[in-house]
Amino acid sequence: MFSRQLTDKLHVSLSIPQFAEEIFALTEKNRLFLRRWLPWLDSVTQAAHTREFINLQLRRFAGGESLHLTIFSEGKVAGVAGYNSIDHVNGIGTIGYWQGEEFCGQGIMTTVVRDLIDIGREYHHLQKVEIRAATANHRSRAIPERLGFTHEGTLRRAERVYDTWLDHETYALLLDPA
Repeated sequence: MFSRQLTDKLHVSLSIPQFAEEIFALTEKNRLFLRRWLPWLDSVTQAAHTREFINLQLRRFAGGESLHLTIFSEGKVAGVAGYNSIDHVNGIGTIGYWQGEEFCGQGIMTTVVRDLIDIGREYHHLQKVEIRAATANHRSRAIPERLGFTHEGTLRRAERVYDTWLDHETYALLLDPA
């Protein structure tokens, strides 16, 4: 199974159905924290929904379309991250992520995204990595800014999250060939 040790306390693994219960428990615990930014929370009401999503992501991974990772901090599920899409024709990967509130501010997601960039370069031969984050989501935006991404612009009304339209800031990092 795909797994990478990033630090002595942090590792990521390909998301598999066996992680569904823990990911769902983290979702439940952080539902109010995540609700401001993630539109899918109301459709995930039991671990079976998380398991179905993971199975879909495994099929997409097998087809080279995405990579969904579970993040473990000191052995506990801290969140998820990965390539929501991988465009092999144009060499572009789009990264997405979320983590539990109790894991924020520890540099976990920055470390994971840095590793995802390396994975994109080495295994998928990407020439560009993109990240989109809601304009008001300063913590999420700080990650690409910290990692040297270029702010490419604002997408107005890019996503509807419940009863609110969110603008997205788009960031990109151009990669040298592996």
